[in-house]
Amino acid sequence: MPRPDDERWMRMAIAVARSKGSDPASSPLGCVIVLDGKVIAAERNQTHELPDATAHAEMMAIRRACESTGELELRGATLYSTLQPCGMCTMASIWSKVGRVVYGAGRADVHPMYFEARHIDTLSFIGDAYRDDITIEGGCLRAECAELYYGPDVDLPKEEQANL
Repeated sequence: MPRPDDERWMRMAIAVARSKGSDPASSPLGCVIVLDGKVIAAERNQTHELPDATAHAEMMAIRRACESTGELELRGATLYSTLQPCGMCTMASIWSKVGRVVYGAGRADVHPMYFEARHIDTLSFIGDAYRDDITIEGGCLRAECAELYYGPDVDLPKEEQANL
């Protein structure tokens, strides 16, 4: 169920995503983690800069949030992501005990290149299989978040598609 501050925190995640630039080819994804009404981490995708295939915005934000709190677990925290988290990022949310995941654009809102090529709904699968105390909600500022990425029907050459 949406909460009063969800749009506020998602707008911050959008701003973090835009700090990488506006080229949808660069996967400008932003993530903010909030605990007790305070931002404890705000990160963007950094896979190419580091280089590190695991440096997704959510992974980086979880790392920073744990460093910030000095805790391995982020119980009670809400993770805001501009794009539906992939399986790796969802699993990291599970293991770090994030209480709630709120994302903007979903798989149907963007080009398939942003997700695993052979799709299973990893978000629901992992959430259902591992924890019954995590809440996963999509669609917060969906249209604004989707504008960050290539649309679902954009015709892109295969060599420009990240995950296909």
